[in-house]
Amino acid sequence: MSIAFGKSLSVRETPIPGLVVLDLPVHGDARGWFKENWQREKMTAAGIDLPDFGPVQNNVSFNDAVGTTRGIHAEPWDKYVSVATGRIFGAWVDLREGETFGAVFTTELDPSTAIFVPRGVGNSYQTLEADTAYTYLVNDHWSPDATYTFLNLADETSGIEWPIPLSDVEISAKDKAHPRLTDVVPMPPKKILVTGANGQLGRALRAEFGEHPWIEYAARDDLDLTSPDLDAARRWRDYGTIINAAAYTKVDAAETPEGRVEAWASNVTAVASLARVAAANGVTLVHVSSDYVFDGREEGGYTEEAPFSPLGVYGQTKAAGDAIVSGVPRHYILRTSWVIGDGPNFVRTMASLAQRGISPRVVDDQRGRLSFTDEIAAAVRHLLDTRAPFGTYNVTSEGADMTWADIARRVFELTGHDPMKVTGVTTEEYFSSASSPVAPRPLSSTLALDRLRGSGFVPRVGDDSLVRYLES
Repeated sequence: MSIAFGKSLSVRETPIPGLVVLDLPVHGDARGWFKENWQREKMTAAGIDLPDFGPVQNNVSFNDAVGTTRGIHAEPWDKYVSVATGRIFGAWVDLREGETFGAVFTTELDPSTAIFVPRGVGNSYQTLEADTAYTYLVNDHWSPDATYTFLNLADETSGIEWPIPLSDVEISAKDKAHPRLTDVVPMPPKKILVTGANGQLGRALRAEFGEHPWIEYAARDDLDLTSPDLDAARRWRDYGTIINAAAYTKVDAAETPEGRVEAWASNVTAVASLARVAAANGVTLVHVSSDYVFDGREEGGYTEEAPFSPLGVYGQTKAAGDAIVSGVPRHYILRTSWVIGDGPNFVRTMASLAQRGISPRVVDDQRGRLSFTDEIAAAVRHLLDTRAPFGTYNVTSEGADMTWADIARRVFELTGHDPMKVTGVTTEEYFSSASSPVAPRPLSSTLALDRLRGSGFVPRVGDDSLVRYLES
């Protein structure tokens, strides 16, 4: 066996998405050799997108004869495969749902190379030297209840050119019985859980992501996020993403003793439970936040790094939730403002008042931009699909900020009514006669959108979204 010593740590892409070959530095002399088979810090520095895949088990398969051939098995976890001694011919077939289903990649592995095999990609090998030790890390424990996908080694469609003909090697009866590619049921993606499915954002997420066996929409009756048993409520290793659209959003009610308890339970306790589940199981947590984490004194738009300065209970709970989620290794926080979606909301109310000939008094000293739920849902999908860098993203409409009174006048105008019927008042004047607690409002809710644009997502101009919303 001839091992290439002194390679630089590097990665090579393959035709199968996510399947990458790694060249490993091996140091050797007449006495033998040494390698760092898995070195998280160096892999991170080299930009190799594997260090956080979270291995939980290390397995070794020893093969004493040349030509030992293992079947094509796709498992519901990721694998990092390498060779300790000997040499193999490896074959990998994409058995996941999608455009690359059936794609094949083959290569030889010796101790100076390794390969990362994503969940759902069929993995097989044939030994080219005696006494070959094949080793692999996996990021889940074997389970008899897990979903496995198999492919026949001799499948004609795959066209794998085995170095040693299959007729000359011993193959297990089980591997011989596996189906051809035309009969394989593709492995579905990891599950997506959407919480708060009955809310206005939850409904927009359902419209965006659709109905699929691997997407679960859960309302409060389906899953109690505040339960101390949440860790055991699902087999969380089967989930790839949790989109948390559940929240307590009654801003003024949160200022009451009862509302304070509910707000902290929904926006902090539940979020902490989801964060714990996500961190423990390598799940990506998508969390929706609010402009209320700020006090509204900032001139210009708030960036994602702006320090928290909430004014009321609701804002305090949202800021606490953001702080918790930011500690999850794989997370997206989408910070929104003035959310408009399916159901009762400010825009619908103004349109109704215009139609009934009522002249409203509307606050004109708070400035910001509307966030439409369909665009928030589209941004969630974009960040997940493009695998954008984890972190916080502001998500609102594009364009100049406006006051609530400006928006009300525009709604009147778009619905064919006189915008001058809207009278602007200060926040203090508007709530002066309130008989129940009123939460303090940030006077500036404008959020900077540079990071979202930098991810490749182009927000719609607010006025265009408003027109589209009123026509829907």
